Amino acid sequence: MGKSVQKITDNISLIASKNTWIEGLAIEQLVKTSTLSGMLQAAGMPDLHPGRGYPIGAAFYTQNKIYPALVGNDIGCGMSLWQTSAKVSKINLPKLSKRFANIELPLDESWSSTIEARKNDKSIKASRFDYALGTIGGGNHFAEFQAIEDIYDQQIFDTLGLDKRHLQLLVHSGSRGFGQSILVEHITQCNHDGLVTHGPDFEHYLSQHNEAVRWAELNRELIAQRFLTAIKSQGHCILDINHNLVTPKNINGKSGWLHRKGATPSDQGCVVIPGSRGDYTYLVKPLLSNIDISNLSLFSLAHGAGRKWKRGECQGRLSHKYKRNDMIRTALGSHVICGNKTLLYDEAPQAYKDCASVVGDMVDAGLVKIIAKLRPVLTFKTNGDCSS
Repeated sequence: MGKSVQKITDNISLIASKNTWIEGLAIEQLVKTSTLSGMLQAAGMPDLHPGRGYPIGAAFYTQNKIYPALVGNDIGCGMSLWQTSAKVSKINLPKLSKRFANIELPLDESWSSTIEARKNDKSIKASRFDYALGTIGGGNHFAEFQAIEDIYDQQIFDTLGLDKRHLQLLVHSGSRGFGQSILVEHITQCNHDGLVTHGPDFEHYLSQHNEAVRWAELNRELIAQRFLTAIKSQGHCILDINHNLVTPKNINGKSGWLHRKGATPSDQGCVVIPGSRGDYTYLVKPLLSNIDISNLSLFSLAHGAGRKWKRGECQGRLSHKYKRNDMIRTALGSHVICGNKTLLYDEAPQAYKDCASVVGDMVDAGLVKIIAKLRPVLTFKTNGDCSS
């Protein structure tokens, strides 16, 4: 067993070294969730932190039941990495920062044919939330332009079609109000009791869930396209991975259902693990050669650096030391667009763990190898009211 893999109980594993700080409440939530009916195994990632009743940065494996509340309201939330045609050497940050004035408005009619065509391609019938397509949302969602800082495996890097000279775009968003409406409908009808598989309620939820996952993927695609349009660039998608979803999976010879809540799949190729807006993002290749470790991790990885501080307490911790102008530049030289003052502090780099440590735990566990490290250039959160 890797030196960063801990067994808490027979059916709970934690992918983190003993030196990695994880809030006690997150462990309590992980343990409590492991006792749900039909639960076979739970796995916490090194970015594990408390959520609303259930931990974030964890995967759960069940048989005969699924739990929509474990997936949460942002069904299909995930990360997509796009390589742009813009050259890093040509970037003018002040000029670049001025190009996103209308980036949060609903997409105008010029996008209608594209939206309809892509919805048809993805078999998306829902139209009630079309106004939100192409929008990032709040919380920890973002669009971030990045530069490739270091390359550790040139062969895999080249295979992915990446070029260090080009600016990259990382998009983090999900299903917005669509996923929220699905969870609310389910909780209203079924509370937090879960759904017995193959019943009508299960089939109804799973159909909605799968559509919301496809909607989230389309949302990230449209976000990327409008940011590319804003900087007058072309681009193509390198990878797109969901980290909030439930899928069928065979683990240890048993057929069941794998819930991921802020957990990146390790069985779908290369993935990105982003840090805070003032930290590096890591492009990694999952390693599946050690099936025992993969089983213990439930074929999942961290989805980011993981929070250290709760939202709502960050401004009190930081505002006496850092003013707004201090927060829109990072130690790595990147620029932050975030007009909402509370969000600016809530998503501060200080509120998150060190991403190198989180990725290091997964390397030590034998779960990933690092391909490249990416540096933030410009992070977009919101143009919201600076006085809020």
